[in-house]
Amino acid sequence: MTIAIRLNRTRLAETLAGVPKAHELFIGGRFVPAGSGRTIERTSPAHGVTVSTYAEAGAADLDAALEAARAAFDRGPWPSMTGAERSRLLHKVADLVEARLEVFATLDTLESGKPISQARGEMAGAVDIWRYAAGLARDLHGESYSTLGASKLGLVVREPIGVVSIITPWNFPFLIVSQKLPFALAAGCTAVVKPSEMTSGSTLLLGSVLAEAGLPEGVVNILSGYGAEVGAPMTTDPRVDMVSFTGSTRVGKAAMAAAAATLKKMSMELGGKNPQIVFPDADLDAALDAAVFGAYFNAGECCNAGSRLLVHRDIAGQFEAAFVERSKKVVIGDPLDPQTLVGALISPQHLALVEGHVAHARTDGADIALGGSRLDSEAGQFMAATVVAGALPSMAIARDEVFGPVATIMRFSSADEAVAIANGVDYGLSASVWSRDFDTAVGTAKRIRAGTVWTNTFMDGAAELPFGGFRQSGVGRELGRHAAADYTEEKTLHLHCGPRTAWWLPR
Repeated sequence: MTIAIRLNRTRLAETLAGVPKAHELFIGGRFVPAGSGRTIERTSPAHGVTVSTYAEAGAADLDAALEAARAAFDRGPWPSMTGAERSRLLHKVADLVEARLEVFATLDTLESGKPISQARGEMAGAVDIWRYAAGLARDLHGESYSTLGASKLGLVVREPIGVVSIITPWNFPFLIVSQKLPFALAAGCTAVVKPSEMTSGSTLLLGSVLAEAGLPEGVVNILSGYGAEVGAPMTTDPRVDMVSFTGSTRVGKAAMAAAAATLKKMSMELGGKNPQIVFPDADLDAALDAAVFGAYFNAGECCNAGSRLLVHRDIAGQFEAAFVERSKKVVIGDPLDPQTLVGALISPQHLALVEGHVAHARTDGADIALGGSRLDSEAGQFMAATVVAGALPSMAIARDEVFGPVATIMRFSSADEAVAIANGVDYGLSASVWSRDFDTAVGTAKRIRAGTVWTNTFMDGAAELPFGGFRQSGVGRELGRHAAADYTEEKTLHLHCGPRTAWWLPR
Protein backbone atom coordinates (compact mmCIF):
# COMPACT_ATOMS: atom_id res chain seq x y z
CA MET A 1 0.00 0.00 0.00
CA THR A 2 1.25 3.49 -0.82
CA ILE A 3 1.89 5.60 2.26
CA ALA A 4 -0.14 8.78 1.85
CA ILE A 5 1.44 10.70 4.73
CA ARG A 6 5.21 10.84 5.05
CA LEU A 7 6.94 12.31 8.09
CA ASN A 8 10.32 14.00 8.28
CA ARG A 9 12.07 12.30 11.20
CA THR A 10 15.15 14.50 10.97
CA ARG A 11 13.03 17.63 11.29
CA LEU A 12 11.16 16.06 14.21
CA ALA A 13 14.40 15.33 16.09
CA GLU A 14 15.68 18.87 15.51
CA THR A 15 12.35 20.32 16.67
CA LEU A 16 12.22 18.23 19.83
CA ALA A 17 15.71 19.42 20.75
CA GLY A 18 14.48 23.02 20.85
CA VAL A 19 11.53 22.73 23.23
CA PRO A 20 11.06 21.66 26.86
CA LYS A 21 9.76 18.11 27.22
CA ALA A 22 9.30 17.68 30.99
CA HIS A 23 6.73 19.91 32.74
CA GLU A 24 5.89 20.25 36.44
CA LEU A 25 2.82 21.76 38.11
CA PHE A 26 2.79 25.52 38.74
CA ILE A 27 1.48 26.16 42.27
CA GLY A 28 2.03 29.20 44.46
CA GLY A 29 4.44 30.77 42.00
CA ARG A 30 6.72 27.70 41.79
CA PHE A 31 7.08 24.62 39.64
CA VAL A 32 6.62 21.47 41.72
CA PRO A 33 6.24 17.75 40.98
CA ALA A 34 2.94 16.04 41.60
CA GLY A 35 2.50 14.90 45.17
CA SER A 36 2.02 11.33 43.99
CA GLY A 37 5.05 11.43 41.73
CA ARG A 38 2.89 10.26 38.81
CA THR A 39 3.33 11.66 35.31
CA ILE A 40 1.41 11.77 32.03
CA GLU A 41 3.19 11.04 28.77
CA ARG A 42 1.92 12.73 25.62
CA THR A 43 2.47 10.97 22.31
CA SER A 44 2.46 13.15 19.23
CA PRO A 45 -0.72 12.42 17.26
CA ALA A 46 1.25 12.91 14.05
CA HIS A 47 4.59 11.24 14.78
CA GLY A 48 3.79 8.50 17.28
CA VAL A 49 6.61 9.40 19.70
CA THR A 50 6.54 10.83 23.21
CA VAL A 51 6.93 14.60 22.97
CA SER A 52 6.00 15.75 26.49
CA THR A 53 5.80 14.49 30.05
CA TYR A 54 3.59 16.31 32.55
CA ALA A 55 3.27 15.93 36.29
CA GLU A 56 -0.13 14.33 36.98
CA ALA A 57 -2.00 16.41 39.54
CA GLY A 58 -4.17 14.71 42.12
CA ALA A 59 -6.44 15.77 44.96
CA ALA A 60 -3.62 17.03 47.18
CA ASP A 61 -2.16 19.13 44.38
CA LEU A 62 -5.55 20.64 43.60
CA ASP A 63 -6.04 21.46 47.27
CA ALA A 64 -2.68 23.24 47.36
CA ALA A 65 -3.49 25.17 44.21
CA LEU A 66 -6.90 26.26 45.49
CA GLU A 67 -5.41 27.29 48.83
CA ALA A 68 -2.77 29.34 47.01
CA ALA A 69 -5.36 31.04 44.79
CA ARG A 70 -7.69 31.70 47.72
CA ALA A 71 -4.91 33.18 49.85
CA ALA A 72 -3.65 35.30 46.94
CA PHE A 73 -7.13 36.74 46.52
CA ASP A 74 -8.10 37.16 50.15
CA ARG A 75 -4.75 38.40 51.49
CA GLY A 76 -2.52 39.10 48.51
CA PRO A 77 -1.83 42.38 46.72
CA TRP A 78 -3.25 41.50 43.29
CA PRO A 79 -6.96 42.40 43.77
CA SER A 80 -6.11 45.79 45.30
CA MET A 81 -3.48 46.81 42.77
CA THR A 82 -4.34 49.66 40.45
CA GLY A 83 -5.58 48.96 36.97
CA ALA A 84 -2.41 50.56 35.63
CA GLU A 85 -0.23 48.17 37.63
CA ARG A 86 -2.13 45.11 36.42
CA SER A 87 -2.07 46.47 32.87
CA ARG A 88 1.70 46.85 32.88
CA LEU A 89 2.17 43.27 34.01
CA LEU A 90 -0.21 41.90 31.37
CA HIS A 91 1.67 43.85 28.69
CA LYS A 92 4.90 42.31 29.96
CA VAL A 93 3.39 38.83 29.70
CA ALA A 94 2.42 39.58 26.09
CA ASP A 95 5.97 40.72 25.32
CA LEU A 96 7.49 37.60 26.87
CA VAL A 97 5.12 35.25 25.02
CA GLU A 98 5.88 37.05 21.77
CA ALA A 99 9.62 36.64 22.39
CA ARG A 100 9.11 32.87 22.81
CA LEU A 101 6.40 32.51 20.17
CA GLU A 102 8.16 29.76 18.27
CA VAL A 103 8.51 27.57 21.37
CA PHE A 104 4.84 28.01 22.31
CA ALA A 105 3.73 27.28 18.74
CA THR A 106 5.95 24.21 18.47
CA LEU A 107 4.61 22.73 21.71
CA ASP A 108 1.03 23.07 20.50
CA THR A 109 1.94 21.53 17.13
CA LEU A 110 3.73 18.55 18.65
CA GLU A 111 1.00 17.84 21.19
CA SER A 112 -2.16 18.57 19.17
CA GLY A 113 -1.10 17.71 15.61
CA LYS A 114 -2.07 21.12 14.21
CA PRO A 115 0.11 22.61 11.42
CA ILE A 116 3.01 24.75 12.61
CA SER A 117 2.01 27.66 10.36
CA GLN A 118 -1.42 27.69 11.96
CA ALA A 119 0.02 27.44 15.48
CA ARG A 120 2.22 30.46 14.83
CA GLY A 121 -0.83 32.44 13.77
CA GLU A 122 -2.68 31.37 16.92
CA MET A 123 0.21 32.54 19.11
CA ALA A 124 0.24 35.94 17.41
CA GLY A 125 -3.51 36.18 18.02
CA ALA A 126 -3.04 35.19 21.66
CA VAL A 127 -0.43 37.92 22.16
CA ASP A 128 -2.89 40.44 20.73
CA ILE A 129 -5.58 39.25 23.17
CA TRP A 130 -3.24 39.66 26.17
CA ARG A 131 -2.56 43.22 25.05
CA TYR A 132 -6.25 43.93 24.61
CA ALA A 133 -6.94 42.59 28.11
CA ALA A 134 -4.15 44.80 29.43
CA GLY A 135 -6.03 47.81 28.11
CA LEU A 136 -9.27 46.69 29.73
CA ALA A 137 -7.55 46.48 33.12
CA ARG A 138 -7.49 50.29 33.13
CA ASP A 139 -11.05 50.66 31.85
CA LEU A 140 -13.09 48.85 34.48
CA HIS A 141 -15.50 51.33 36.02
CA GLY A 142 -18.90 51.65 37.66
CA GLU A 143 -21.71 54.19 37.75
CA SER A 144 -22.90 57.06 39.94
CA TYR A 145 -26.44 58.31 40.61
CA SER A 146 -26.83 61.80 42.04
CA THR A 147 -30.55 61.99 41.23
CA LEU A 148 -31.78 60.03 44.26
CA GLY A 149 -32.43 63.06 46.46
CA ALA A 150 -30.49 65.79 48.22
CA SER A 151 -29.27 63.47 51.00
CA LYS A 152 -28.41 60.45 48.87
CA LEU A 153 -25.72 59.32 46.44
CA GLY A 154 -25.68 55.97 44.70
CA LEU A 155 -22.46 54.36 43.53
CA VAL A 156 -22.20 51.10 41.59
CA VAL A 157 -18.69 49.67 41.71
CA ARG A 158 -17.11 46.54 40.25
CA GLU A 159 -15.06 44.16 42.35
CA PRO A 160 -13.20 41.04 41.16
CA ILE A 161 -15.38 37.99 41.63
CA GLY A 162 -12.66 35.96 43.39
CA VAL A 163 -11.06 32.63 42.53
CA VAL A 164 -11.77 31.39 39.00
CA SER A 165 -11.48 27.80 37.79
CA ILE A 166 -10.39 27.86 34.14
CA ILE A 167 -10.75 24.59 32.22
CA THR A 168 -9.55 24.48 28.61
CA PRO A 169 -9.70 21.88 25.80
CA TRP A 170 -7.10 20.26 23.57
CA ASN A 171 -7.93 21.80 20.19
CA PHE A 172 -6.58 25.34 20.74
CA PRO A 173 -4.49 24.95 23.91
CA PHE A 174 -2.84 28.35 24.21
CA LEU A 175 -5.34 30.45 22.28
CA ILE A 176 -8.29 29.44 24.46
CA VAL A 177 -6.51 29.97 27.78
CA SER A 178 -5.64 33.41 26.38
CA GLN A 179 -9.32 34.12 25.82
CA LYS A 180 -9.95 33.62 29.53
CA LEU A 181 -7.00 34.11 31.86
CA PRO A 182 -5.83 37.63 30.94
CA PHE A 183 -9.34 39.04 31.41
CA ALA A 184 -9.69 37.35 34.81
CA LEU A 185 -6.33 38.86 35.77
CA ALA A 186 -7.30 42.27 34.41
CA ALA A 187 -10.31 42.23 36.74
CA GLY A 188 -8.14 41.36 39.76
CA CYS A 189 -9.11 37.70 40.11
CA THR A 190 -6.89 34.76 40.94
CA ALA A 191 -7.12 31.44 39.11
CA VAL A 192 -6.54 27.73 38.96
CA VAL A 193 -6.08 26.60 35.36
CA LYS A 194 -6.46 23.04 34.07
CA PRO A 195 -5.49 22.47 30.43
CA SER A 196 -6.33 19.23 28.67
CA GLU A 197 -4.19 16.31 29.75
CA MET A 198 -3.31 15.84 26.06
CA THR A 199 -2.03 19.36 25.37
CA SER A 200 -0.77 20.85 28.63
CA GLY A 201 2.72 21.92 27.53
CA SER A 202 2.15 25.48 26.34
CA THR A 203 -0.10 26.35 29.30
CA LEU A 204 2.45 25.02 31.80
CA LEU A 205 5.16 26.99 29.99
CA LEU A 206 3.00 30.06 30.52
CA GLY A 207 3.67 29.62 34.24
CA SER A 208 7.33 30.49 33.73
CA VAL A 209 6.34 33.59 31.75
CA LEU A 210 3.96 34.73 34.49
CA ALA A 211 6.66 34.28 37.12
CA GLU A 212 9.21 36.16 35.01
CA ALA A 213 6.72 38.99 34.49
CA GLY A 214 6.42 39.39 38.27
CA LEU A 215 2.94 38.04 38.93
CA PRO A 216 2.51 37.66 42.71
CA GLU A 217 2.71 34.11 44.05
CA GLY A 218 -0.51 32.13 43.97
CA VAL A 219 -2.38 34.43 41.59
CA VAL A 220 -2.24 31.80 38.83
CA ASN A 221 -1.84 28.07 39.44
CA ILE A 222 -1.65 25.55 36.58
CA LEU A 223 -2.41 21.83 36.95
CA SER A 224 -2.04 19.12 34.36
CA GLY A 225 -4.28 16.19 35.13
CA TYR A 226 -7.46 14.32 34.33
CA GLY A 227 -11.02 15.55 34.49
CA ALA A 228 -12.28 13.20 37.17
CA GLU A 229 -9.46 13.92 39.61
CA VAL A 230 -8.90 17.63 38.92
CA GLY A 231 -11.44 19.16 36.53
CA ALA A 232 -14.62 17.97 38.23
CA PRO A 233 -13.61 19.13 41.75
CA MET A 234 -12.68 22.52 40.29
CA THR A 235 -16.38 23.03 39.52
CA THR A 236 -17.63 22.05 42.99
CA ASP A 237 -15.09 23.29 45.52
CA PRO A 238 -16.52 26.08 47.69
CA ARG A 239 -13.26 28.02 47.44
CA VAL A 240 -14.04 28.69 43.78
CA ASP A 241 -16.29 31.63 42.89
CA MET A 242 -16.55 31.23 39.11
CA VAL A 243 -15.94 28.57 36.46
CA SER A 244 -14.86 29.38 32.91
CA PHE A 245 -15.05 26.25 30.75
CA THR A 246 -14.53 25.47 27.08
CA GLY A 247 -15.26 21.99 25.81
CA SER A 248 -18.03 19.71 24.63
CA THR A 249 -21.67 20.41 25.34
CA ARG A 250 -21.96 17.05 27.13
CA VAL A 251 -19.18 17.86 29.60
CA GLY A 252 -20.40 21.45 29.90
CA LYS A 253 -23.79 20.27 31.06
CA ALA A 254 -22.18 18.08 33.70
CA ALA A 255 -19.99 20.96 34.87
CA MET A 256 -22.97 23.29 35.14
CA ALA A 257 -24.95 20.73 37.11
CA ALA A 258 -22.02 20.19 39.47
CA ALA A 259 -21.48 23.92 40.00
CA ALA A 260 -25.16 24.45 40.79
CA ALA A 261 -24.67 23.06 44.30
CA THR A 262 -22.69 26.16 45.24
CA LEU A 263 -24.29 28.53 42.69
CA LYS A 264 -21.02 29.52 41.06
CA LYS A 265 -21.03 31.95 38.18
CA MET A 266 -20.53 30.02 34.92
CA SER A 267 -19.05 31.01 31.58
CA MET A 268 -19.19 28.22 29.02
CA GLU A 269 -18.16 28.00 25.37
CA LEU A 270 -19.40 24.67 24.04
CA GLY A 271 -20.12 22.89 20.77
CA GLY A 272 -21.32 24.07 17.41
CA LYS A 273 -22.81 22.85 14.14
CA ASN A 274 -22.28 25.95 12.09
CA PRO A 275 -23.95 26.63 8.73
CA GLN A 276 -22.54 28.49 5.74
CA ILE A 277 -25.46 29.60 3.59
CA VAL A 278 -24.65 30.24 -0.07
CA PHE A 279 -27.18 32.10 -2.25
CA PRO A 280 -27.06 32.09 -6.08
CA ASP A 281 -25.79 35.68 -6.33
CA ALA A 282 -22.80 35.06 -4.03
CA ASP A 283 -19.20 35.48 -5.07
CA LEU A 284 -18.84 31.75 -5.57
CA ASP A 285 -15.06 31.75 -5.72
CA ALA A 286 -14.85 33.51 -2.36
CA ALA A 287 -17.58 31.30 -0.91
CA LEU A 288 -15.79 28.16 -2.05
CA ASP A 289 -12.54 29.35 -0.50
CA ALA A 290 -14.29 30.06 2.82
CA ALA A 291 -16.19 26.77 2.70
CA VAL A 292 -12.98 24.75 2.27
CA PHE A 293 -11.28 26.76 5.02
CA GLY A 294 -14.25 26.46 7.38
CA ALA A 295 -14.55 22.72 6.91
CA TYR A 296 -10.90 21.72 7.24
CA PHE A 297 -9.23 24.38 9.39
CA ASN A 298 -7.62 22.66 12.41
CA ALA A 299 -8.68 19.34 10.84
CA GLY A 300 -12.27 20.31 11.65
CA GLU A 301 -11.48 20.01 15.38
CA CYS A 302 -13.03 23.39 15.97
CA CYS A 303 -16.28 24.41 17.66
CA ASN A 304 -16.54 27.12 15.01
CA ALA A 305 -16.06 24.77 12.04
CA GLY A 306 -18.28 25.59 9.08
CA SER A 307 -19.33 21.98 8.78
CA ARG A 308 -22.79 22.52 7.28
CA LEU A 309 -22.86 23.93 3.75
CA LEU A 310 -26.37 25.05 2.80
CA VAL A 311 -26.35 25.73 -0.94
CA HIS A 312 -29.20 27.10 -3.06
CA ARG A 313 -30.58 24.52 -5.47
CA ASP A 314 -29.93 26.75 -8.48
CA ILE A 315 -26.15 26.46 -7.98
CA ALA A 316 -25.90 23.32 -5.87
CA GLY A 317 -24.54 20.97 -8.53
CA GLN A 318 -21.89 23.46 -9.66
CA PHE A 319 -20.90 24.36 -6.12
CA GLU A 320 -20.68 20.77 -4.90
CA ALA A 321 -18.47 19.72 -7.81
CA ALA A 322 -16.15 22.68 -7.31
CA PHE A 323 -16.03 22.10 -3.55
CA VAL A 324 -14.98 18.48 -4.02
CA GLU A 325 -12.23 19.50 -6.45
CA ARG A 326 -10.87 22.14 -4.07
CA SER A 327 -11.05 19.71 -1.17
CA LYS A 328 -8.77 17.34 -3.08
CA LYS A 329 -6.10 20.04 -3.15
CA VAL A 330 -5.97 20.59 0.62
CA VAL A 331 -2.48 19.59 1.80
CA ILE A 332 -2.72 17.01 4.59
CA GLY A 333 0.57 15.96 6.10
CA ASP A 334 3.36 16.40 8.61
CA PRO A 335 2.30 19.30 10.87
CA LEU A 336 5.94 20.43 11.19
CA ASP A 337 6.00 21.15 7.43
CA PRO A 338 5.09 24.82 6.86
CA GLN A 339 3.22 23.83 3.69
CA THR A 340 0.80 21.55 5.54
CA LEU A 341 -2.76 22.86 5.91
CA VAL A 342 -4.32 19.94 7.80
CA GLY A 343 -2.39 17.88 10.34
CA ALA A 344 -3.25 14.90 12.50
CA LEU A 345 -6.36 14.24 14.57
CA ILE A 346 -5.89 14.36 18.32
CA SER A 347 -6.09 10.64 19.18
CA PRO A 348 -6.81 7.22 17.68
CA GLN A 349 -10.10 7.12 19.58
CA HIS A 350 -11.20 10.43 18.13
CA LEU A 351 -10.26 9.39 14.60
CA ALA A 352 -12.39 6.27 15.00
CA LEU A 353 -15.28 8.41 16.26
CA VAL A 354 -15.10 10.69 13.21
CA GLU A 355 -14.99 7.68 10.88
CA GLY A 356 -18.06 6.36 12.68
CA HIS A 357 -20.00 9.55 11.97
CA VAL A 358 -19.25 9.19 8.26
CA ALA A 359 -20.16 5.51 8.21
CA HIS A 360 -23.47 6.34 9.91
CA ALA A 361 -24.15 8.99 7.26
CA ARG A 362 -23.60 6.42 4.52
CA THR A 363 -26.02 4.05 6.26
CA ASP A 364 -28.57 6.88 6.47
CA GLY A 365 -28.42 7.28 2.69
CA ALA A 366 -26.04 10.20 2.24
CA ASP A 367 -23.43 10.15 -0.52
CA ILE A 368 -19.77 10.22 0.49
CA ALA A 369 -18.50 12.31 -2.41
CA LEU A 370 -14.92 12.41 -1.17
CA GLY A 371 -12.79 10.76 1.51
CA GLY A 372 -14.56 9.22 4.46
CA SER A 373 -11.74 7.31 6.10
CA ARG A 374 -8.26 7.56 7.56
CA LEU A 375 -5.15 8.04 5.45
CA ASP A 376 -2.35 5.52 5.51
CA SER A 377 0.68 6.84 7.37
CA GLU A 378 3.90 5.51 8.85
CA ALA A 379 2.71 6.92 12.19
CA GLY A 380 -0.03 9.05 13.67
CA GLN A 381 -3.70 9.45 12.78
CA PHE A 382 -4.71 11.38 9.68
CA MET A 383 -8.18 11.70 8.12
CA ALA A 384 -8.94 12.41 4.49
CA ALA A 385 -10.80 15.58 3.62
CA THR A 386 -14.37 14.30 3.50
CA VAL A 387 -17.46 15.58 1.70
CA VAL A 388 -20.90 14.23 2.56
CA ALA A 389 -23.42 15.19 -0.13
CA GLY A 390 -27.11 14.50 -0.47
CA ALA A 391 -27.66 14.91 3.25
CA LEU A 392 -31.03 15.74 4.77
CA PRO A 393 -31.49 18.07 7.75
CA SER A 394 -32.89 15.19 9.81
CA MET A 395 -29.74 13.05 9.45
CA ALA A 396 -27.32 12.76 12.38
CA ILE A 397 -24.43 13.92 10.17
CA ALA A 398 -26.33 17.19 9.65
CA ARG A 399 -27.17 17.69 13.32
CA ASP A 400 -24.35 16.31 15.46
CA GLU A 401 -20.94 17.90 15.97
CA VAL A 402 -18.44 15.68 14.15
CA PHE A 403 -15.23 17.53 15.12
CA GLY A 404 -13.25 16.28 12.14
CA PRO A 405 -12.46 17.27 8.53
CA VAL A 406 -15.97 16.50 7.33
CA ALA A 407 -18.24 18.86 5.38
CA THR A 408 -21.93 18.10 4.94
CA ILE A 409 -23.72 19.66 1.96
CA MET A 410 -27.47 20.29 1.94
CA ARG A 411 -29.70 22.13 -0.52
CA PHE A 412 -32.36 24.80 0.01
CA SER A 413 -34.84 26.63 -2.20
CA SER A 414 -35.60 29.84 -0.28
CA ALA A 415 -34.22 32.04 2.45
CA ASP A 416 -36.98 30.83 4.75
CA GLU A 417 -35.93 27.22 4.23
CA ALA A 418 -32.25 28.07 4.76
CA VAL A 419 -33.00 29.82 8.04
CA ALA A 420 -35.15 26.92 9.21
CA ILE A 421 -32.34 24.44 8.50
CA ALA A 422 -29.73 26.71 10.09
CA ASN A 423 -31.79 27.09 13.27
CA GLY A 424 -32.99 23.49 13.32
CA VAL A 425 -30.21 22.06 15.51
CA ASP A 426 -29.43 22.27 19.22
CA TYR A 427 -26.47 24.59 18.68
CA GLY A 428 -26.12 28.28 17.89
CA LEU A 429 -22.46 29.26 17.92
CA SER A 430 -21.79 30.80 14.51
CA ALA A 431 -22.94 30.97 10.90
CA SER A 432 -22.24 32.79 7.66
CA VAL A 433 -24.34 34.12 4.80
CA TRP A 434 -23.06 34.55 1.26
CA SER A 435 -24.91 37.00 -1.01
CA ARG A 436 -24.11 40.20 -2.89
CA ASP A 437 -27.61 41.49 -2.14
CA PHE A 438 -27.73 43.61 1.01
CA ASP A 439 -31.31 42.68 1.92
CA THR A 440 -30.64 38.96 1.49
CA ALA A 441 -27.36 38.97 3.41
CA VAL A 442 -28.41 41.15 6.32
CA GLY A 443 -32.00 39.96 6.47
CA THR A 444 -30.93 36.33 6.65
CA ALA A 445 -28.16 37.04 9.17
CA LYS A 446 -30.61 38.76 11.53
CA ARG A 447 -32.85 35.69 11.58
CA ILE A 448 -30.16 33.14 12.45
CA ARG A 449 -29.96 32.23 16.13
CA ALA A 450 -26.20 32.24 16.66
CA GLY A 451 -23.66 34.22 18.63
CA THR A 452 -21.70 35.27 15.53
CA VAL A 453 -22.98 35.58 11.97
CA TRP A 454 -20.53 36.54 9.24
CA THR A 455 -21.58 37.90 5.86
CA ASN A 456 -19.38 37.18 2.84
CA THR A 457 -16.58 35.84 5.02
CA PHE A 458 -16.08 33.10 7.58
CA MET A 459 -14.20 32.67 10.87
CA ASP A 460 -12.78 36.16 10.98
CA GLY A 461 -12.26 37.48 14.49
CA ALA A 462 -10.88 40.26 16.65
CA ALA A 463 -10.28 40.69 20.35
CA GLU A 464 -12.76 43.57 20.32
CA LEU A 465 -15.67 41.35 19.25
CA PRO A 466 -17.50 39.13 21.77
CA PHE A 467 -17.60 35.40 21.09
CA GLY A 468 -20.03 32.81 22.42
CA GLY A 469 -23.16 30.90 21.56
CA PHE A 470 -26.92 30.65 21.79
CA ARG A 471 -28.74 27.62 23.16
CA GLN A 472 -26.52 24.56 23.75
CA SER A 473 -23.45 26.31 22.36
CA GLY A 474 -22.78 28.02 25.64
CA VAL A 475 -23.48 30.56 28.34
CA GLY A 476 -21.93 34.03 28.37
CA ARG A 477 -19.38 35.65 26.08
CA GLU A 478 -15.62 35.88 25.82
CA LEU A 479 -13.56 38.71 24.35
CA GLY A 480 -15.03 42.14 23.64
CA ARG A 481 -15.16 45.26 25.76
CA HIS A 482 -17.04 43.53 28.60
CA ALA A 483 -14.67 40.55 28.87
CA ALA A 484 -12.91 41.76 32.02
CA ALA A 485 -16.16 42.97 33.56
CA ASP A 486 -17.52 39.42 33.26
CA TYR A 487 -15.05 38.43 35.99
CA THR A 488 -16.44 41.00 38.43
CA GLU A 489 -19.37 41.44 40.79
CA GLU A 490 -21.37 44.66 40.88
CA LYS A 491 -21.73 46.23 44.32
CA THR A 492 -24.10 49.06 45.21
CA LEU A 493 -22.86 51.71 47.66
CA HIS A 494 -25.86 53.70 48.88
CA LEU A 495 -24.51 56.81 50.63
CA HIS A 496 -26.48 59.09 52.95
CA CYS A 497 -25.49 62.52 54.21
CA GLY A 498 -27.24 64.86 56.64
CA PRO A 499 -29.76 64.03 59.39
CA ARG A 500 -31.83 60.87 59.25
CA THR A 501 -35.40 60.76 60.59
CA ALA A 502 -36.04 58.15 63.31
CA TRP A 503 -38.84 56.01 61.84
CA TRP A 504 -40.33 54.95 65.23
CA LEU A 505 -41.06 58.49 66.37
CA PRO A 506 -44.62 59.80 65.89
CA ARG A 507 -45.08 62.11 62.90
